[in-house]
Amino acid sequence: MPAPPSSDVAFTGAVKAVQTRRNSRPAYARLEARGGFETEITPDLLTFLSDIDTAYLATANSAGQPYAQHRGGPKGFIRLVDKTTLGFADFSGNRQYITTGNLAENDKAFLFLMDYAHRRRIKLWGHARVVEDDATLMVSLMPSGYRAHAEQAILFRVEAWDVNCPQHIPQKLDATEVAASLEQLRTHIRSLEREIEELRAARGRPAAPPPAI
Repeated sequence: MPAPPSSDVAFTGAVKAVQTRRNSRPAYARLEARGGFETEITPDLLTFLSDIDTAYLATANSAGQPYAQHRGGPKGFIRLVDKTTLGFADFSGNRQYITTGNLAENDKAFLFLMDYAHRRRIKLWGHARVVEDDATLMVSLMPSGYRAHAEQAILFRVEAWDVNCPQHIPQKLDATEVAASLEQLRTHIRSLEREIEELRAARGRPAAPPPAI
């Protein structure tokens, strides 16, 4: 018997029934015929991860109660550990440890990654575990120069992943990158103003008053 398509991790029987009722089943049936979602960590996924500074990790306890937690850091803080596994340093927070407790009894997990600047999003299904006592792993996952204390590491074994369309994603820009771009523009404007004043002086014209800010 052939293995089920990887997209079955999300497309359960109940989901497929809704897709049938709402007439989207044929499109997803074609996806399933091709094998379903991506299952390997590809260069394209790693490129996407290198530009990501925020993620949402969803878990559930043994009773099925869900929980989603934001995790962030410098761009590229989610790193490749091996050909099937991603990992990141888990920094100290409010010390509720809900995600840690959930993973202790249910290792199924979900990563939701957003790139607001380019209006991209990726969904990853898999299994996660907490690693508390591996100093070598922590060093490999800790972003260089980042001022935070890593309590533990989280390893995420990828089972399947998929890319969403950009529909309804608002474009949001990183404040630090916007500030850097504005400073470049200001520097360029100051350079142009100096050139203009030099040209005015060469022609014997009075300097223009500074612009109102």
